[in-house]
Order: sequence, then C-alpha cells, then structure tokens
Amino acid sequence: MNITEEDACLDGAKTALERIGLKVATVRPPPKVPRDRTDAWLRIGRGKEGAGYLVEVKCGLTAGTVGAVVAQLRDRATQTGWPTLLVTHHLTAPVADALRERGQQFADAAGNVYLNAPGLYVYVAGFRPKARAVTVRGGATNTANGLKILFALLCDPTLAQAPQRTLAVAANVALGAVPAALRALQAEGHVAALNKQRHFRGTKRLLDEWAHGYARRLRPKTLLATYTTERFDTWPKWALDPAEVRWGGESAAALLTKYLRPGVLTLYADRLPPRVMVAQQLIKEDRPPAQRYVEVRRPFWGARLNEQARPDIVPLVLVYADLLATNDGRCIETAQKIYEDHLARLLPAA
Repeated sequence: MNITEEDACLDGAKTALERIGLKVATVRPPPKVPRDRTDAWLRIGRGKEGAGYLVEVKCGLTAGTVGAVVAQLRDRATQTGWPTLLVTHHLTAPVADALRERGQQFADAAGNVYLNAPGLYVYVAGFRPKARAVTVRGGATNTANGLKILFALLCDPTLAQAPQRTLAVAANVALGAVPAALRALQAEGHVAALNKQRHFRGTKRLLDEWAHGYARRLRPKTLLATYTTERFDTWPKWALDPAEVRWGGESAAALLTKYLRPGVLTLYADRLPPRVMVAQQLIKEDRPPAQRYVEVRRPFWGARLNEQARPDIVPLVLVYADLLATNDGRCIETAQKIYEDHLARLLPAA
C-alpha cells in the first residue's frame, strides 16, 4: 500500500477522534517490540481516563477482508499485550457492526469509532466518507500478479531458491512480474539473499496480509458460477477427480478438521465437468440463497505449484484465506485451527 494513503487514513482518524473530544497522543512502544511491526502507537482518552493502542492502518476495508484483519490484529494483541486499534478510511455500518461484535476497536477518517477500554467507551457508526484526495497505488506484491507470486511462496517457500522462471510457472504469471515482486519482498525483509541464494521468510503476519489483499483484489475475480442442488447434504460422497475439480473454502475445511459443517460448497475448477453437474443435479442460480449453495471458482495458480494439502483440496493457504473472507465467526475459528494444525510450522507468528 502506498505510504501516503496510510498517512492520510491515520491523520483523518486522529482528526475524527479529536472532533468528538478525545485527546490523541503518540506514545513509545513497549520494550522489545520492534517499531516497524506496526503503523503507530497511540494513547486515546479524555482527561485522566485513556488507553494505549497498537495501531494498524488498513485502507479499503470491506466485509470480505474483515476476517483476515481481525485475525492479524488478534495475533498482534497476543504478542504485545496491547489492545489493537484498526484505522481505515471508512467503515460501512455492517462492517462496523461486525468488528464490534468481534471486539475489534476501530476509528475511521469519516468519524466512525468503537473504543472499549477501562473508563472509555465510544461507539459511533453511520458517518459517510468525504471525497478522497489520495491516489491509491498498489505495491509490487499488492497487484494481482504480486499476490499470485506471494501465494506460491507461502505455499512452497523453496520456490524462493528456484530460478525465477520456475517461480513464474508455479504462480501462473509472466516471468517479467517476478523481479519486482521479489525486490519488494526483499525490501520488506520477507526474502533474504544469502550466499547468492534467496530464502523466503514467511510469517503469520504475512499470511494475514496476503489473505487481506487476496480478498480485496484477487478473490472477486475467481468466481465462475453459483448453483443450487437437492444433493447438498451428500457432498462428502461426490465423486470428483482431483485432476479436474478440488474442494476449497468451508468444504475443504470440513474435510480437514471435522469441525465445520459447510453452508457453502466451494469447488475450484477451470471448468466444471458436465458429468458432475448431471450427477449432483446442479442448477445454475445467479442469485443463490445465503446458505446451502455451490460456488465454482477458477484456480489462479500454476499446475506445478507444490502443495501441503491432500490431493482433493486446494492449497491450505487458500483454504485459510477463503474461510476468513466469509466474515463468519465459526469459519474464522476454523481458519485459526487450520493455521495451528497445518501452517504454523511453515509460517510462524512473528
């Protein structure tokens, strides 16, 4: 994200907080917490009452990205012992409600605020944003191609050591997109060059940042079609060829954890085979109900991408991100379980 946009979001949120009579002051981070791991440290209060916050700026927050952001901020709160404050340009009323229900405090530049600390409670929602004067520019890893490259590295960190052409094939991008993405990752400390060899340093924080970017920029482009079926409850017995179709989202999570009963069945396929449509009595429905429907999404990665998952489901990193994108509490809990059981070893909290 462009640093100017982050500054504009943060300054706007500070002004909005001060407008309702709160005092906002910059404070020093607690000892042994790297200053570059967050966007700001603020104390917010009125008179002698107030609280210190670790601040994360996420401009462009949507309902689909709430899960990834909340997961990231919960990790930051656990690591530092400080409450977290989400700052953004504007939160719609439904997104503000979703954040408040999850206990995530926030402030936006439009004047919407939720603070809940000892001696301090503020909840304001419904303000609309003013016109934006900041031009948004995505970084090399925040474009569609950059997100695909980062996805490939999160799934298979050894690709950082491979020739750039191999990485491009695994990520399903043009070779020319790789150098800029690697430079950006190296500048951010996620790729290190040792003895003329690259090494990828994946973390939970980077995973959640990717999930946020994926939900904003890449996921909306993957949806091919939605269907209804009377055979919804028989889905575990559907005969699918992993070479053609694989489970993703809630259905993949159910197969992995036995913890979640899927409300939406997600299939990843370039094209859904006609025999599957006939056998499972799939009826195309452009406006499906809120639950109990089938969605088909297009894979965006390359066929040579090594995966850390069973052959009938998509890569675990994608299962995790799709669960967060649902903005459903139980799905978010399941995403955390998948991280702890399958991804924490490769992508540790940091």
